[in-house]
Amino acid sequence: MTSTALTFLLVAGVLLAAVTDLRWHKIPNALTFPTMVVGIVGHTLADGLGGFLFSFGGLMLGLGVLLGFYALGGMAAGDVKLLGAVGAILGPVEVFLVFLITAVLGGLYALGVMVHQLGITGAFQQIGLIIKTFFLTGKVGIAFAARNSAQPKLRYGLVIALGTLTFQFWYWIGVG
Repeated sequence: MTSTALTFLLVAGVLLAAVTDLRWHKIPNALTFPTMVVGIVGHTLADGLGGFLFSFGGLMLGLGVLLGFYALGGMAAGDVKLLGAVGAILGPVEVFLVFLITAVLGGLYALGVMVHQLGITGAFQQIGLIIKTFFLTGKVGIAFAARNSAQPKLRYGLVIALGTLTFQFWYWIGVG
């Protein structure tokens, strides 16, 4: 499979994941698992064992960097699998760069949601409470839930898609 075909699959996959996450609040396995398989098979067919190791390494790193956040309750399993699928196509170095971009965008997204809901002063008070709660209990987000059980759910499928597309854009224009 050509790198152009894999890039097209990647872009289509993350856009579809963003839409399903926004609309139905989940990223289906029927999207992430086939993307993983196609990434591994495509790279293996193109480059043999080296391609397999490249793709499998990206898959494992993509899953691994978000696994801790999932374990702490900070995101859903579909988000973790989506970044794994991105890694299966991009490989380990590139998926780590996507993770870094996504982390920055995710932080801005979460801060924007907090400011929208609580105002600037309330958002900073809430951030302090979240940090304090994390250090005292090891849990993330529990402080926010305690104040408002109707808190908005952050859609990280959207953020992962934006991080991936930002990386691809930088790559296409020669920055990456």
